[in-house]
This record gives sequence, structure tokens and C-alpha cells, in this order.
Amino acid sequence: MERTRSAILAAAASVLARDRTATLPEIAKAAGVGRTTVHRYFPDRDTLIKAAVEDSVEAIGQAIAEAQLDEGTPVEALHRLVTAHLHVGDRLVFLFNDPHIMRNYGVSPDEPPEEDPVLDLIVRGQQEGVFDSHVSPQWIRHVLWALVYTGIEEVNRGTISRHGVAATVIRTLERGIVT
Repeated sequence: MERTRSAILAAAASVLARDRTATLPEIAKAAGVGRTTVHRYFPDRDTLIKAAVEDSVEAIGQAIAEAQLDEGTPVEALHRLVTAHLHVGDRLVFLFNDPHIMRNYGVSPDEPPEEDPVLDLIVRGQQEGVFDSHVSPQWIRHVLWALVYTGIEEVNRGTISRHGVAATVIRTLERGIVT
């Protein structure tokens, strides 16, 4: 049962990342289940979207944790982070492509998190002289997000392969922020 629910939530994030107006039958089809199965878990679209937001926030947090950003060199950690972000790319696009999605479903994107391992990694890289210290850590984080997002979009458009996107994003980052 949990696997079915997870499949529905992943499909919802993926489908809604590409089409905010997608219907429950379209999401059900992407999840490989029937519409009645979706309704068994989520009585309406609003409930499904709220659960998909919560699940996506959790999936992104888990991906960042699994990247072990405090291990190894900052450059190695950055490589793992890019790969982790690309792995949950649909979730990132779902949450951040529409500025209202998280706010409307109980998550405040403007509220800084208590812990920010990505920013901590960037600061560590700057302190170790690996990342450019002439720009703010927040700037580097925004550039990172922009490149990851662009990579995800290019994969979705078919202009770059899913297997080649991490290397492209990393190469672009290294030539822009790594000294």
C-alpha cells in the first residue's frame, strides 16, 4: 500500500511539474494506477497536491542528507549534491516552478530553514579557498539552483541526456565558482 501511495505522489510531482492543470486521471495514468485508486488515497486534487508538496520536501531533504555534504572535499560534496538534486529533479521543479505552490499548501519558502547544509557546504568551500569568496554564499546557491533547474529542463526537452546532465551542470559550476 505504501508503495502505491509513493508512486502516486511521485507521479503527481512529475506530472504537475510539467502541467499545473493536470487532472487526477492523468496523474493516475502516470502512476500506473486507476483513478479510483488515486481517490482511495486522496479524496480530491487539493489533498493530493498537499501530500505531494510534503512528500517532495521530504524527498529533497532526504536526497541532500544522502549526499553527505559534510564528507570529503567541498568539490566532491558539490558533485554529490548536484547528482542528488538531479535525481529529485521533478520534485524541485514541482515545488519551485510555481512560487505559490508551497505557500498555498503550508510550507513557507521565504522562511529560512534552521539548518541549511547546502549553504554550509558553500561557506566551507569558500573558507577552504575552493569556491570563489568574492561572491556571497547565497549567490553561489542561486547559481547552483539555476544550473540544476536548467539541466532538468533540458533533459525534459530532450536536448541533453539524463545520464549526461550531471557532468554538464558540474562542469559549468566548476568553471564558474571553483577557483
